[in-house]
Amino acid sequence: MNLRSTRGLTRLAAQLPASSTVPATITSSFARSVLASACLAAGLLLTGCAAQKTGPSPEAIARQARLDQALALFSGNQAGGLPSGWEPLLFTRKKKPTEYQLVEQDGRIVLHARADQASSGLRHPVDIDVNKKPWLSWSWKAAGLIPTADMRYRETEDSPVRIVLAFDGDHDKLSLMDTILFDTAKLLTGHEMPYATLMYVWENQAPVGTVIANTRTGRIQMQVVESGPASVGQWKHYQRNVAEDYERIFGEKPGRLIGVGVLTDTDNTLQKMDAWYGDIRLMREPAENS
Repeated sequence: MNLRSTRGLTRLAAQLPASSTVPATITSSFARSVLASACLAAGLLLTGCAAQKTGPSPEAIARQARLDQALALFSGNQAGGLPSGWEPLLFTRKKKPTEYQLVEQDGRIVLHARADQASSGLRHPVDIDVNKKPWLSWSWKAAGLIPTADMRYRETEDSPVRIVLAFDGDHDKLSLMDTILFDTAKLLTGHEMPYATLMYVWENQAPVGTVIANTRTGRIQMQVVESGPASVGQWKHYQRNVAEDYERIFGEKPGRLIGVGVLTDTDNTLQKMDAWYGDIRLMREPAENS
């Protein structure tokens, strides 16, 4: 058992009455259901475009190029296979994985996701101070909505597209139950859960701006940035100030961003879904003409 596991059990022993015991089991499915939302590691209205101004300086262009290297762009690859720098994240061997592959569409290279009663993601490790580089931009397209999905409930928490951000932080601040959950999840799956996970999602009914907490832990929060069927089959582009979103949702400034992921999942609803992701970019300033 690792140091964090020992710490969690010590805190449990210290805080429970002598006659109390830890709840009988925290089952494998319990931890896996959280990891399906968390290991890849969410709001009011979408951020507006920046005012028109002169083009970026050579220094700004160079800084952005370094950020694009830190988070490898899909468009920098050829069609076929997985993008360089991105790695699959399988939540459990018992779950069917979502299929990801680079394809050419509309004259550019994008990432295609196909989920058939499946759940797995792609993730890219990073080490970014989002307080200095707070902006995130991306595009996605979904072939449809998942008919029975409702992210408010554990049994139907699927989404055609998700952007997943994992943050570091002080694990000593975690509640007792979150500490136990995090430690148990790692023991059962081998994945270290991040201190906090912020997702941007497409929901069937919840209005844009809604924040949905994971049913297991408040350390995973989902920000609805698209809702309903109006934009199905269309490329949609987004920009978010991640630092502001995080502070508003979690009530504290974000730690370092340690992972960026995508997730298309239909394992709870047993449906099929095709979706596409364009480049995901970290930026110091919002892009113009978005």
